[in-house]
Amino acid sequence: MNTPLDILQKHDLRKTAIRIQVLEVFLGKDEAISHSELEKELAETDRVTLYRTLKKFEESGIIHNAVDGTGANRYALCQGACEHHHHEDRHAHFNCNQCGKTFCLDEVVVPTIKLPNGYTQEAAHLIIKGTCEQCDI
Repeated sequence: MNTPLDILQKHDLRKTAIRIQVLEVFLGKDEAISHSELEKELAETDRVTLYRTLKKFEESGIIHNAVDGTGANRYALCQGACEHHHHEDRHAHFNCNQCGKTFCLDEVVVPTIKLPNGYTQEAAHLIIKGTCEQCDI
């Protein structure tokens, strides 16, 4: 299992207290987290510092934007081959209609789509909505 220090070292980032705290929150969750949820978890943290930390983590390939169709920016830890300014997170995201949580479905791959001539793809997102296993009980 990766620790916050392992992750920061792997991505050649300074080991600051805020970075370690943010990574501890991500490692302790199985769902994607919004900026406001992180603010609540880390009540003593400055909003701008937290924003900059998330931006740096996304640029470095540590986290990715988990698009779930709600319009909220949620983030999840990258799994696999993400690198600086290059994300390889081509998986679906599941948004629960009951609890509102968003989960990465790493085993559900976003298919490659052949576009007509003249079209250039910049992003592709597969969003699945329904009821998660915790709410389905």
